[in-house]
Amino acid sequence: MRHAIAPGTGDPAQFKLGDCSTQRNLDDTGKSQARTTGKLIRAQGIAIDIVLSSQWCRCLETAALLDLAAVQEEPALNSFFSDRGMQNSQTNQTIERLGSLPTGMKALMVTHQVNITALTGIYPQSGEIILIRVTDNGDITTVGRLMPDASQGT
Repeated sequence: MRHAIAPGTGDPAQFKLGDCSTQRNLDDTGKSQARTTGKLIRAQGIAIDIVLSSQWCRCLETAALLDLAAVQEEPALNSFFSDRGMQNSQTNQTIERLGSLPTGMKALMVTHQVNITALTGIYPQSGEIILIRVTDNGDITTVGRLMPDASQGT
């Protein structure tokens, strides 16, 4: 899942991991979007076993507001928007992390556009969920896309 709506692009020059005052954060619309998405997932009876999140504040806040499962910080999901040289390494780490989950475990990852695009080739909207499956040989298969419409409750 790409984090919920956080106006702007990238992060300010003074960005510091762990200091939300230096980052681009969710606005009220983004907070509402995350809460509504979590409600919609629960209403469909979809059980999520673990939520893995980038350490960026907008991702951690999205993950918490979804209220689906315990949130675990996953550095491999951190944005490499400002350091594209990390793309291959972090994408491989993400695939390895997914492959390490017990068979049948359903994980929801909250991350950034660049990470999702590197993993799937898809450019997601804010709040969009890309459903993937990791094959036995570590390949990623896209199963579907969900863009919950918070205004319609669907």
